[in-house]
Amino acid sequence: MTEELDPKTYPIGKAQNREFTKEVLYQSILMIESAPLRLRQRIKTLNEEELELKYREGSWTVRQIVHHVADSHMNMWIRFKHALTQDNPTIQPYNQNVWADSADYKSAPLESSLLIFEGVQMRFSNLLKTMSEADFKRTYMHPEYNKQFVLGEVVQLYAWHGMHHVAQIEGIFK
Repeated sequence: MTEELDPKTYPIGKAQNREFTKEVLYQSILMIESAPLRLRQRIKTLNEEELELKYREGSWTVRQIVHHVADSHMNMWIRFKHALTQDNPTIQPYNQNVWADSADYKSAPLESSLLIFEGVQMRFSNLLKTMSEADFKRTYMHPEYNKQFVLGEVVQLYAWHGMHHVAQIEGIFK
């Protein structure tokens, strides 16, 4: 039986962890590079009231999503770099819902988070283009999930993650 996904929650489906190939890497890099531009384009004309809209009842607002992608991808970047420079480090988790309720998510200019997201994605894309096959097999340990993540799957997860949140915002205005 196939799980029925809420299209408002998962407008591009759930993240897929495919066998990591050059084609998957190429597609991931395209998503990583395009997500910040799509996000900036989608929100540039929104007014303050529209920034408080939610993609579904009980979800985050557009404003919270913009700040979330910046914070989430900053955390990913640090985890990724630790995995490249240490043997299977245990990463520092964070509670994204608590972060989304913090004061700066409600008051910080969106431009600051757009710049962070753009910068992290640019650095991430550039790094991915220089990594060896062995680098993509490096790992980190996520203590919250008690799971070891392989960098090849992290690439796919965060390529999906940026586009996932952009699509949630786009879905509000369809």
